[in-house]
Amino acid sequence: MKKQIITLALLFQGILGMTAQDRPNIVFVLTDDQSYELLGCTGNTIVQTPNIDKMAKDGILFTNAHVTSAICTPSRVSILLGQYERKHGVNFNSGTSISDKGWEGSYPMVMRANGYYTGWVGKNHAPTGKGGYDSGLMEKSFDYWYAGHGHLSFYPKDRHNIFNDAIAFTQPEIINEGVNEFLDPNERKLKGALRFLENRPKDKPFMLSINFNLPHGASTSTMKMKPTDDAIYRTLYRDLDIPLPPNYIAKADIKTPKLPEDLFHVEDRQDGYNYVDTPAGIKERYIREMEAMTGIDRLIGNLRKKLKDLKIDKNTVIIFTSDHGLFGGEQGLGGKSMCYEKTTHVPIIVFDPKAPKKARGLKSDALVQTIDIAPTMLAMGGIKIPNSFQGKDISNLINGGKEGVRNYVYTENLWSTHFGNPRCESVQDQQWKYIRYYKNNNFSARKEIKYAKELGMNVNEMLYKMHDPEIAIYRDYIDSPLNGEKPVYEELYDLKNDPFELHNLVAEKKHATILDNLKKQWKIEIKNARGEGKPEVYRYTNDLYPDGEH
Repeated sequence: MKKQIITLALLFQGILGMTAQDRPNIVFVLTDDQSYELLGCTGNTIVQTPNIDKMAKDGILFTNAHVTSAICTPSRVSILLGQYERKHGVNFNSGTSISDKGWEGSYPMVMRANGYYTGWVGKNHAPTGKGGYDSGLMEKSFDYWYAGHGHLSFYPKDRHNIFNDAIAFTQPEIINEGVNEFLDPNERKLKGALRFLENRPKDKPFMLSINFNLPHGASTSTMKMKPTDDAIYRTLYRDLDIPLPPNYIAKADIKTPKLPEDLFHVEDRQDGYNYVDTPAGIKERYIREMEAMTGIDRLIGNLRKKLKDLKIDKNTVIIFTSDHGLFGGEQGLGGKSMCYEKTTHVPIIVFDPKAPKKARGLKSDALVQTIDIAPTMLAMGGIKIPNSFQGKDISNLINGGKEGVRNYVYTENLWSTHFGNPRCESVQDQQWKYIRYYKNNNFSARKEIKYAKELGMNVNEMLYKMHDPEIAIYRDYIDSPLNGEKPVYEELYDLKNDPFELHNLVAEKKHATILDNLKKQWKIEIKNARGEGKPEVYRYTNDLYPDGEH
């Protein structure tokens, strides 16, 4: 009996006086490569997202929200751990996975340890445990698991056996089936899903993470307009005159590159982003992105209806955001992994049914980041926030408060590889942004492709395999700026008057005081982002795991 009492005390040691009925259920929805402006509520007059727009009207839309790293894996790990990449140390080029100890500090693990029933549906792009995606650690960490590692494709059954029993074939609809089964014991059972219990217990709050691989280019590129696809994915938006993105420049028309050629090796960009090079290419991809967003929006509508039907809507918080944005040929750029607004600026929408009426339909321009989501969810659940978290609890803003949680936003790109992207960091306030870049000595992907073909080697193995020496290179990327490495190029933008970051003001003397202040703040922010101690990671390279995917 004494042992049972101690066990229960340990289980609920972080709960701050809340009963199971008081603690809200939480649903966290994460899209992939969704730029800020891909919603009606953020100003898009073409895309149809009525359910997400209504959620924003019922809750709060953060209009000045940013990611910390604008690329899938580090951004998603940052969200899971509430940490900047410079602290957690996991990226496509890091040669690492999250260690068991590091994973214990993730929001799903902390919430589960404190009495939440947890589920994960859709995509996982965070390598976790020894062996990364093959470790099995993620699958064992949830009460309900219905997901695939890495990319899903628009037709997930083509890549992941776990989804084979779904009735649907397209990604939003398959994910919707998993969401329904997690929530409703009367829904059809999915044979592939992994469950700790047969049904969700009614006496425990739940935490459900819904993760899309859309509107990401890897999935929209696989859309085939099959006769069996919903009309959304075959005909929607195709009868409209689709405008080009603001400041779009076709590859053939670029006269002055956005960044110096020796800094940003555009010729080495991954081929998957070549659609931005022509007006026809970007218009077709934009249509697919909007179709995907409308499919995601329908899921949000179905989710809210399901919660209402189950009579749990009045105690369920819904949080919606994206892991980063994506260039659509603006200033000739494609891909992501930069510190420009197009890739770092994302929507964060929070609907809390228990928020006061004064907080309904708010638009907040407070500076918030996606690393704030984990500590906020824990605070809502009455759970003590771990010291390892670097994000801030923004629940006061969600409840209508005016006091912000930070004066500056810090973002970074440590994914600097043969694909041409430079290392960079930025710091910004409500009006001004300062970006600094470092020398790009990376070998050319084009040359690697050339020599792989000459030698009869597998090109993808040449391009995507990770080897041990690259761990040291990545670690030096983290340490060098802290140890005095100087930038080779800098930018200063007045975001209030130049939201598209067209005019670099770094050389204008009249802004010298502003620039000097942001440089001083950069020193503070990068040290804060690095934090203390070593990253909680395992070695995860193809030297140790020959078949590992990164």
